[in-house]
Amino acid sequence: MLYALIRPVESSTAEVIGTTLAEVLVELDQHKQPGFDLVSAPVRMLKGEAKMEATGTFKRVDGVREIEADDMASLEAQVPDGWRMLTVRHA
Repeated sequence: MLYALIRPVESSTAEVIGTTLAEVLVELDQHKQPGFDLVSAPVRMLKGEAKMEATGTFKRVDGVREIEADDMASLEAQVPDGWRMLTVRHA
């Protein structure tokens, strides 16, 4: 018997502007949805202004489930669209 952990693959982005890095991080935190983590936020200075802009990328980290099957092909067939397999183990 094989067991696998699966998780939804979902992401979102948000663009924010601030005058300090701390302000940018506060703005990004306001865009964070439950079950998501901020995974990337490159910052760039705005030309001719004392402001910076960041594009935050958030990825879903909740919703992990376990599935089981007799073989790998059956296990892969159970992974729904929009989900990915994280780990596989033998019982």
